[in-house]
Amino acid sequence: MKSLHRSLSLLFIVVCSLSWVSASANSHDDFLECLYSYHPNESSSITQVIYTETNSSYLALLNSSIRNLRFSTPNTPKPLVIVTPLNISHVQATIYCSKKHGLEIRTRSGGHDFEGLSFVSPVPFVVIDLVNLRSVDVDVENEEAWVQSGASVGEVYYRINERSTNLSFPAAVFRTVGIGGSISGGGDGSLFRKYGLSADNVIDAQLVDANGRVLDRRSMGEDLFWAIRGGGGGSFGIVISWKIKLVHVPSNVTFFSVGRTLEQNATQLLHRWQYVAPNLPNDVYPVVTISTTNASENGTKTVLATFISLFQGGADEFFPLMQERFPELGLVKEDFIEMTWIESLLLMNGLSNETSEILLDRSNRYTILPPFAKSKSDYVREPMPEIALQGLWLHLLEVDEGGTAVLNFFAHGGIMEEISETETPYPHRKGTLYKISYVIAWQEEENNNSQRYISWMRKLYSYMGPFVSKSPREAYVNYRDLDIGSNNYYGKTSYKQASNWGRKYFKNNFDRLVYVKTKTDPKNFFKHEQSIPPLLHYTS
Repeated sequence: MKSLHRSLSLLFIVVCSLSWVSASANSHDDFLECLYSYHPNESSSITQVIYTETNSSYLALLNSSIRNLRFSTPNTPKPLVIVTPLNISHVQATIYCSKKHGLEIRTRSGGHDFEGLSFVSPVPFVVIDLVNLRSVDVDVENEEAWVQSGASVGEVYYRINERSTNLSFPAAVFRTVGIGGSISGGGDGSLFRKYGLSADNVIDAQLVDANGRVLDRRSMGEDLFWAIRGGGGGSFGIVISWKIKLVHVPSNVTFFSVGRTLEQNATQLLHRWQYVAPNLPNDVYPVVTISTTNASENGTKTVLATFISLFQGGADEFFPLMQERFPELGLVKEDFIEMTWIESLLLMNGLSNETSEILLDRSNRYTILPPFAKSKSDYVREPMPEIALQGLWLHLLEVDEGGTAVLNFFAHGGIMEEISETETPYPHRKGTLYKISYVIAWQEEENNNSQRYISWMRKLYSYMGPFVSKSPREAYVNYRDLDIGSNNYYGKTSYKQASNWGRKYFKNNFDRLVYVKTKTDPKNFFKHEQSIPPLLHYTS
């Protein structure tokens, strides 16, 4: 009887798989026909932006902005069609035809997607790649800019700097991050302690909703405008462009980066840093990068903590400040390097020998980390004791030579203490000392590398539980992590199930996000494994 049940189960799986393939083929053909007929007079235009697996450039386009090769394997589900719209009409046509023929949409701006949710789906789907919608229109006089979602952070920085060396925007550090996805989740970076997040500095937006309507701030209403500025991408519509408020940067900034190993008191220094960094002036952006190295005194493997800070001002002001606030670090005047704002961005991207034009390069060819990775995040509200840090080092030293583990501690404080948790969906404000990003990366996808290194990451994350935020254990939505929960993709999602990950990303703002989703996309057209579900999709 067990054998019969197993055979029937296998038959059911095979039949379902064949049905899926058949449905995909039909949907694919019908979808393409729909696109061509949506605007008959523009059919030649839209054919230029449609890519299927029969196109020779399909794979190159798909892989062009995938930053994590875990989601670029032969077994990874591929989109039936990739559309690279040249205008809003192409976006509207793709939404209309996807709805009509039962295909899901995933929207991609930069590809820095920790779980591949912007270009992978378990059901037949279409990718809207915004690579062609990346203009940056800077208004120096009014200190504003309209930025299309497909622009990279590097392009945004470059175009603003091109017009004014004393204006910029508080966005992510890494140049190939897509500005659209980054703003959608909040967007922190080297200016956020002074000016807040990217999302805090958005003053208007242009969005295409599930009905194909083009909405601005006034027509979408304040609830939806609130939700798209930090509620995560892929839930409410496709934001075509953002009107951003530009901020002031000085002619010269100052940078230092000094490394300390365990033998050079890294443990005690990092312990002290937790008290110092969040209370430094808003002009300082303090980070600690933690990795392992063989550069110990006796040549054995050890932990290296690299203390990094960027200051919006000159070395003559920054050096005495650090001597007063953090004398234990033992900084000397030669550690402080003055440069322009744009040069500091190149330096933090590991491109100090390049000219600023490199910020326009959207490729990932200058990355340091291996191409396969798993990441997580935490927020810390109480300083970790030294003994906890020592336990953390033991975990890092377990990683074999095939893997590279990197932890980044990003100090909060500054203006983030003054902005209400409910101002935008990003809630990690007052009382947060710092954010931790955890990354484990490896070179090759063989010998169960993924399973081994992901297991290590989960073990490390479990170890850190007692020392980070609680009830909920907070996480950054731009560092998506399916380990903390996902929606029931093939059926209704329980409120408890969705709120498990929702409250970690958004705390109590999750309820308002659900309300906005229910009001604006009740049939849940825009969705993925961690999208905001409408109330109608909840079960008790």
